[in-house]
Amino acid sequence: MPRKPKNLSISDDVRAHLNKLVKAHTTTVRVAERAQLILRCTEGIPLNTIAKEIGISRPTALEWRRRFESEGISSLFEMRPGRGRKTTISPEKVEEIVHATLHNKPPHTTHWSCRTMAEAQGVSKNTVQRIWDSHGLQPHRVKSFKLSQDKQFIEKLTDVVGLYFSPPDKAVVLCVD
Repeated sequence: MPRKPKNLSISDDVRAHLNKLVKAHTTTVRVAERAQLILRCTEGIPLNTIAKEIGISRPTALEWRRRFESEGISSLFEMRPGRGRKTTISPEKVEEIVHATLHNKPPHTTHWSCRTMAEAQGVSKNTVQRIWDSHGLQPHRVKSFKLSQDKQFIEKLTDVVGLYFSPPDKAVVLCVD
């Protein structure tokens, strides 16, 4: 004869918070599953049934229930060390990509894009983007003045500056950038 599941009791505030996590579009799938598990445990449903509904194993369901009972809602967001996908790119490769971003320019362009850097380094564009994000790199943003590549730039600059220094009588100078 199967055992009757131990009922989990939670406060109304905790229940409201868990319901919010389950319904929010910004909640990760894993956190929403864990919140749903806890909510279902409060209804007295057997853990096997809950695990099947959510699509996880019974030991996983049991572990998350235990963690919630001992650590509270914050435990639903945490991932234990050693869990999750392992990095496949070496620290040397990361350093190489960061160095190339900061100190090299791609041929025939002004700055690196994710795709051009990925092609040059032999990795995916998503890998390059993750590395740039983690290091705060934005090679498309330039903090210094860039001289125009226009072939007639000097003549145009001279004309505009000349108008400011000696404008004609009753003239209006408009500058559109």
